[in-house]
Amino acid sequence: MTGYLGSYATLGLLLLVGVLFLVVAFSANRVLRPARPADPLGKRASYECGIDPVGGDWAQMQIRYYVYAYLYVVFAVEAVFLFPWALVFDRPGFGLVTVVEMAVFVAVLALGLLYAWRRRILTWT
Repeated sequence: MTGYLGSYATLGLLLLVGVLFLVVAFSANRVLRPARPADPLGKRASYECGIDPVGGDWAQMQIRYYVYAYLYVVFAVEAVFLFPWALVFDRPGFGLVTVVEMAVFVAVLALGLLYAWRRRILTWT
């Protein structure tokens, strides 16, 4: 498809095929599933490593676990940026500018870590 509206027609055709695929998949699921699925005793019961469940099915989660996960992601991303930078650092054309850029990047992350440490977010109590 060429011309002014050719790329829009291609995009529209792709969207139509995607929607058609979803409709066919969900329709096939509805047609091929069993009408009355088996419901053995205990199928919908909670499962805890082979022992009988203890307590209810709702548990409150502490926000600090999400903070630890977020800090892990931040420092994992830092490592993702540091390793390629360290590999190309000694090549020609990567001079003082790249050192300053990485220093600013690490300084921002260090400020974030210092903030978390000062606010006692990193204490596990």
